[in-house]
Amino acid sequence: MCGIVGVVGQSAVNQLIYDALLLLQHRGQDASGIVTEQGRKFFMHKARGMVRDVFRTRNMRALPGNAGLGQVRYPTAGSSTSEEEAQPFYVNAPFGIVLAHNGNLTNAHALRRELFDNDHRHTNTGSDTEVLLNVLAHELARASSGNRLQDAQVFDAVRAVHARLRGSYAVVALIAGFGLLAFRDPCGIRPLCLGRGDDGTVMVASESVALEGTALHLLRDVAPGEAVLVRGDGRIETMQCAQAPELHPCIFEYVYLARPDSVMDGISVYQARLNMGETLAKRVISTVPPAEIDAVIPVPESSRPSAMQLAQKLGLPYREGFVKNRYVGRTFIMPGQATRKKSVRQKLNAISSEFKGKRVLLVDDSIVRGTTSREIVQMARDAGASKVYLASAAPPVRHPNVYGIDMPTSEELIANGRTVDEIRAWIGCDALIYQDLEAMKRAISAVNPQVSGFEASCFDGRYITGLSADELAALRAERSPVAEDEGAAGSRLSLPNAEPA
Repeated sequence: MCGIVGVVGQSAVNQLIYDALLLLQHRGQDASGIVTEQGRKFFMHKARGMVRDVFRTRNMRALPGNAGLGQVRYPTAGSSTSEEEAQPFYVNAPFGIVLAHNGNLTNAHALRRELFDNDHRHTNTGSDTEVLLNVLAHELARASSGNRLQDAQVFDAVRAVHARLRGSYAVVALIAGFGLLAFRDPCGIRPLCLGRGDDGTVMVASESVALEGTALHLLRDVAPGEAVLVRGDGRIETMQCAQAPELHPCIFEYVYLARPDSVMDGISVYQARLNMGETLAKRVISTVPPAEIDAVIPVPESSRPSAMQLAQKLGLPYREGFVKNRYVGRTFIMPGQATRKKSVRQKLNAISSEFKGKRVLLVDDSIVRGTTSREIVQMARDAGASKVYLASAAPPVRHPNVYGIDMPTSEELIANGRTVDEIRAWIGCDALIYQDLEAMKRAISAVNPQVSGFEASCFDGRYITGLSADELAALRAERSPVAEDEGAAGSRLSLPNAEPA
């Protein structure tokens, strides 16, 4: 889960890219990078940290040019401590290419061998983005055969890239002296959209909020398998480059990852979460009679729309029972479970009057490890709640996600191998209600009936791009262990309770 943006304008684009990255900061806080192009020369600055910390005035002045791209990184493989693995990545042949990527290649291990043995290209990091860049560079060289690059040859190269890659990828790349290239995997797992400003500026970005927040207009989403080529004068050429594209966006984008004010593949994230609350209400009724609930309380932040709709559906009071300290880092950048437990108390404070003597239904967006949920339930009890029920707007998370969300291994997932009652007992709540997967799919697709399928492997274990046992083992080995050990510099996902930055 990273945030990417690419821009072609008629004036300097460094500030526009910076502003767009701020709007995508919720998609990654580990590292940030911007590259611009002026006169076939690239200018790059990248480092670990959040956008506002990485880019100072002197850095921005050193990024001239009317085209560029940027990324906010959230690592899922390789090292989250290495400055070298911050994006964008660069290769000087052919033509000179810089690239940023959101997603995760499930066959990166095999591709590294192919690049070295067959393509005679060397990769120097554990990042699958460097692998992707070198595959693209090799295919561009082969398609152009050493001649001047043409649009058709770029699209031929993307076709060859699709044939070699497996997994999820939304990509933005600059080809020196040629233009901006963007493409999306044939299943459209990770999001990518296209927009234009009144002055002709063209932008591609992970979420529509990056366009709207910088006064550009959303044109449409990039289709699964589609390649978009933007030349320096703003001319846009597109081509479907996949043999059998089929849209299956990651369902967790709507549950948790995306900002609520974004629209992805024609689906309002906010409306999707409202709909999820409505379907969750039906599950609550079958478990806990509404007459036994005094108030519905969300666990900030992304569960709020679902909690509001659930409360309205059940005719129950909606209350804000937790206050978030916005100046404490997210729980998933804290080292180890003990520190994470402490950080939950620092990050959330209960309003005792909303709990004392009451039977409360807490609503969260999802439950992954369960450690945060357990602590929040205990906070409600300590604040005086007589009964604490917990509802998850998502189904049980039983399987690792291999498409760009660094969910824990199966052994770390609280729902793996446990019944709902066993999970309830471990968390310590009086009742535990999960969303139904098929009902959730219907609730989200109701916003845009043209989206009929989703990538939901963390819930159902079905990996739509295919996944061999060897690939799964390689992905597990590549998953960096520093997440729980390195301290606040890391940014591994320990859901729930994230919020847009």
